Amino acid sequence: MLIGDVARHSGVSTRMLRHYDAIGLVQPTGRTVGGYREYSADDVRRVFHVESLRSLGLSLKQIGRALEDPAFTPSALVGDLIQWTEDRLAREQELLERLRVIDASAPTGWQDVLHVVALMRELASTSPARRQQAVLTRPEGVPVPAELLVGAILAESDPHVAGALRWALARAGGEGLAALAAVAHSENVDIRRRAVLAIAEMPAGPEAIAVLADALGDPDPMVRGHAALALGGQGVAAAWPTLVGMVVEGRNDVDAAEALGTLSKTPECGARIATALADELAAPTADSETRIRLTQALVELEGATAQEILRNLVHDPDGAVALVASALVGVLDGRTDDGQEQELP
Repeated sequence: MLIGDVARHSGVSTRMLRHYDAIGLVQPTGRTVGGYREYSADDVRRVFHVESLRSLGLSLKQIGRALEDPAFTPSALVGDLIQWTEDRLAREQELLERLRVIDASAPTGWQDVLHVVALMRELASTSPARRQQAVLTRPEGVPVPAELLVGAILAESDPHVAGALRWALARAGGEGLAALAAVAHSENVDIRRRAVLAIAEMPAGPEAIAVLADALGDPDPMVRGHAALALGGQGVAAAWPTLVGMVVEGRNDVDAAEALGTLSKTPECGARIATALADELAAPTADSETRIRLTQALVELEGATAQEILRNLVHDPDGAVALVASALVGVLDGRTDDGQEQELP
C-alpha cells in the first residue's frame, strides 16, 4: 500500500507518515521499483497503534519505547498521564472560572478587565493582610463581580478577610445570593457555614429569608446558629426554638437572647418563648450556669409572662440564679413605660 493510500485509510497525513519514517517510528518495509514507500499490513497496523497511543497523550518518544521494548509496562506511564491530565484540566477550569468572572463583570473596556484581574491576583495571595486590603481599598466606582466575592468567601479561612469579603458582598445588594444558596447544602460543613453567614449579612429579602429558614434544619449547630440569629433579627418566628437552644448550650447566647427579645415583640411569640425558657429552667439536666443564662435571657423579653417568671426566680433555691434574677428585676423596675431604662442618679 502506497503512502497516499495509507493516509486515506488511517487519517494520518502523508507529511506525518514521512516524519514517522524519518524518526524510525513507522518505517515501510518495502519500496516500489520507482522508490516509493510501500507499507505492509503490519506497517498499517503499527500506524493505527501509534495514533491510538497519541490519543492518550503519549509523546512520539514514549510511543516508540512502548512499541519496541517488550519489558515496557504501561502502568507507571499511564499514572503519570492521569496526573498530568488532571493538572491540565484544573488549570483550564481555573482559567474558565476567571473568564466567567470577567464576563459577569460586564467590562466596558480593557481597564475594567485589568481591575478584575488585579483583584483576582490579590485575592489569591498567601498573605491575609494583602487579601483584606484588596477588598477594602478597591478604587471607588469600580464594581467587584459578585461571583468573585462569593468564590473568595467560600475559600477564605481567615476570619478578618472573610468579614471584609462579606461586607463587600453585602454592599453589592442581592447579587451572589443564588451562588451562595447553591452551596448552602454542600457536603463540606465549612462551605455551608461560610455561605449561610454571608447570606445572613446580606440585605434581607424573601429569597435570602427562605434560604436561611431552610438552614435552620442543618445538622451543624453553627450553620443553624448563623441562620437563627439573622432570622430572629428580622422577626421571623421560626427561629426561636433554635435561639432558645443556643442559650441553653451557651453558643452566642447573648446574641441569641437579644434576637429572642426582638421576636417577643409579637405577644403570642413572646409568650411561647417565655414558656420555653421556663421549661428549660425546670429541666432536671439544667445546671446552674445554664439556668443563669436562661434567667438573663428572660430580661430581654417583652410581655407579662417573662416578667412573671423572672420575678418568681428571685426565690429560686439556687442562690446564684436567685441573685441574678433579683438584679434583673431591679432593671425591670427601673424601666419606663416605653421600655427604656431610667438613668440612675
